Order: sequence, then structure tokens, then C-alpha cells
Amino acid sequence: MEGNEKVRNRDEAGSDIRITEVVIRLVAATLVLGLTAFFTPGFTIAGIGPLIIGAVVLTIMDYLLALITGVNARPFGRGVVGFIAAAVIIYATQFFVPGFSVTLMGAVIGAVVYGIIDYFIPGRAM
Repeated sequence: MEGNEKVRNRDEAGSDIRITEVVIRLVAATLVLGLTAFFTPGFTIAGIGPLIIGAVVLTIMDYLLALITGVNARPFGRGVVGFIAAAVIIYATQFFVPGFSVTLMGAVIGAVVYGIIDYFIPGRAM
């Protein structure tokens, strides 16, 4: 009986760690996305709500792309393919998030800026 309780406590602790990890990744993605929009011409986010939703959408799109194609959309993580994937994901996000606006050139520059900032901020942002 006591052994089952220990297993249950470990599962609950593991669940807490996973939730904490998701929150940390979301905060890192939001920070990276906000800094990217700030430093990139042609890239605007109209408030904290669109910023958070945009970070979630970018993360989901990156996950789905990696799941379907095996391509990781980190701009500097996978060379030219990762860079192009990151620019496309940044550009496509504006169609899902009201208050998120980016030009095609802004998406390209944003992918570079995102990659540079992501390199210096710990955690898997995109």
C-alpha cells in the first residue's frame, strides 16, 4: 500500500514539473516574440493579449511542422530550411491572431532577429 502512494506522489510531482516546463517555455516564447517584434521593422503586435496568443500559435505551428515533416523551425537550428520555416510560421501567425501584423520582409527579418534572441535566452522558445 505504501509503495502505491510513493508512485502516486512521484507522478504528481512529474506532472508539476511538466506544467512548470510548459509555463517557462511559454514565458520564454512570449519574451522572444515581443523582443523580435520590437526590433523588427514591419512587425507589430498590438498588446499583451496578441503577444501571448501569438507565442502560443507559433509554438503550436512549430510543433505541428516538426511532427509532420521532421523540420525544426528554429532559425539557426536547422540552417536554411529552419530559417525559411521560421519566416513562414511568423508570417502565417498573423492570419490566426488579431492584433498581430507582419509584412513578408518583416517575417524574414523577424526570423533572423528571433533566431539571435532565441540563442541568448534559455529555453526552447519556438
